[in-house]
Amino acid sequence: MADQSSIKQLEADLWSAADVLRSSANLNANQYCMPVLGLLFLKYAYGRYKRVEVELMKNRPSRGGVKMPVTAQDFRAKSALYLPREAQYDYLLNLPGNIASANIVDEQKRQLTSLGDVVNYAMRLIEQQTDQLKGILPDTYNIINDEVLAKLLRIFNNDKLEQVGGDVIGRIYEYFTGKFSKAIADDDGVFFTPKSLVQMIVNIIEPSHGTVLDPACGSGGMFVQSGDFVNNHGMNANSALTFYGQEKVTFNARLCLMNMAVHGLNAIIKSGDEANTYTQDAHNLVGECDFVMANPPFNVNGVEEATVSGSNRLPFGLPAVNKDKEISNANYLWIQYFYAYLNETGRAGFVMASSATDSQSKDRTIREKLVKTGHVDCLISVANNFFYTLTLPCTLWFFDKNKREQNRDKILFIDSRNYYTVVEKTLNEWNEWQMRNINAIVWLYRGETDKYRNLISTYRMWLNDFFNRYDNAALQPVEKSWQTYREGIEATLACFKGNLKKLEADMKATRKRKEKAELKELVEETTMQVAEITEALDVINQLIWLVDKFGEYGTYRDIPGLCRIADISEVEGKNFSLTPGAYTGAEETASDDVDFTARMKEIHAELEKLQNESAQIFATIKANESLLWK
Repeated sequence: MADQSSIKQLEADLWSAADVLRSSANLNANQYCMPVLGLLFLKYAYGRYKRVEVELMKNRPSRGGVKMPVTAQDFRAKSALYLPREAQYDYLLNLPGNIASANIVDEQKRQLTSLGDVVNYAMRLIEQQTDQLKGILPDTYNIINDEVLAKLLRIFNNDKLEQVGGDVIGRIYEYFTGKFSKAIADDDGVFFTPKSLVQMIVNIIEPSHGTVLDPACGSGGMFVQSGDFVNNHGMNANSALTFYGQEKVTFNARLCLMNMAVHGLNAIIKSGDEANTYTQDAHNLVGECDFVMANPPFNVNGVEEATVSGSNRLPFGLPAVNKDKEISNANYLWIQYFYAYLNETGRAGFVMASSATDSQSKDRTIREKLVKTGHVDCLISVANNFFYTLTLPCTLWFFDKNKREQNRDKILFIDSRNYYTVVEKTLNEWNEWQMRNINAIVWLYRGETDKYRNLISTYRMWLNDFFNRYDNAALQPVEKSWQTYREGIEATLACFKGNLKKLEADMKATRKRKEKAELKELVEETTMQVAEITEALDVINQLIWLVDKFGEYGTYRDIPGLCRIADISEVEGKNFSLTPGAYTGAEETASDDVDFTARMKEIHAELEKLQNESAQIFATIKANESLLWK
């Protein structure tokens, strides 16, 4: 996962690109948003193209001592988008100021004389590589003068784009809409789902084959992460999976298709009125999906009863209807749709408003019927501030129609509201290791202890590599335990931080140019080392968090305040509430060996003393007040 400081710097760079267009090109937000995203697409596609090209050339057969050139088919086999030379980012970046002198001709043999025309041509060449991009990429670059467009190309020549990963286009687009033009997106950017939530859903439902549906697909983040999941397991995503998406907002659907193309993925995406999932089953996939995943809009009202009544996507009945013949809250439309789309062995994972786990009236009746199917697998409570522009908490829901027999009448509840990483004041996330740890709880619930033990091995290998690179006495304790290793990392970090502080002071104090340059290099090197050691401290903290709860070899147990496996009979006893906290209870706290009765007597004595002092102070104030008014 990319370093958040890198992402923040990237956003600042992209905002400067928007500033260039606002100040220099006389364009409004609706005109420049898509061209900016098009350049983002082009740069990200080029970075992926170069990485795949290097991989393809490693064992490339030769003819006459010359390696055979790569083809578009080679890139498709690697789930990557092929880019003709004239559509490659470095080609556009290095064009001369006088475009006419480059003698570039387009597909109709017309000579191109402006940079805008050349970029438009590049977009058309890319569209020719895959049918799903036909008419999708922006083609208005000739409304931007060459000087401004060249400056934008330089701004976007930023390797940090490749570090973001996942739904990079969706994330940056939401940043833009949140920053300067929410009017562009009908959904105010809520279509974007944070990477850690998407990855958690993908990791738990494990979409490895068959039909994958996202009926609220937005910019396609669920598909991108599913593709990565399959590719990382040594398979080809386009061969293993068939992606279907619905997205009512056409602009968002264009972003989804761009996102899919840049990751070399094929998808069937429908948009506009025919893709309004409230009322339309655009792909006729009821009962056909191996995997369903989504982040639908929360708590929507106003869906007309007549448009959904009698739908074969509502196996448990219609939610509550108000006096205006409208669905009062669409959450349980979505929940039933996700369930209805699954085939007999399908899995679903989706984001939902936290209120849906305990809502009453007809929602409660629907939830009872859903629970009694035995197909509710797991629910995970998520803390506030995981969304980029929203602060509300949410819950991840998981269905599994092919549970192992031991779990048929059970549900796993995980309350992770106190387990996350603070990115900044209003943004939280799960880091890579936290996601793996939560996933590990699900593995143990499913009896997949081999996956748990592989994770422990991954921790060990990561830390061994770190210890080999930072070999010192503090990292080799006499007592070999994870706690003592952690103490060694903490001591090493304190040492390096002290060195860094001294180097920074020396660099600031010296007036000698050569000495300052040498110190600057040392400061930069030590800063990187402090970052690496800080990361190691987090890794070992996460390992200790996991091992303290479930051991080195993985034995599931209920952990108060974190996780609990509940029988359906217990859920019934709680009026079919699916709120994780109702089952996990309070977090365990370590005993401090304090005599509770004695301590309570002390507290009461202290309280009585404070009350007496308060009475005396109040009497003094009243006396002074009476003097004041005399």
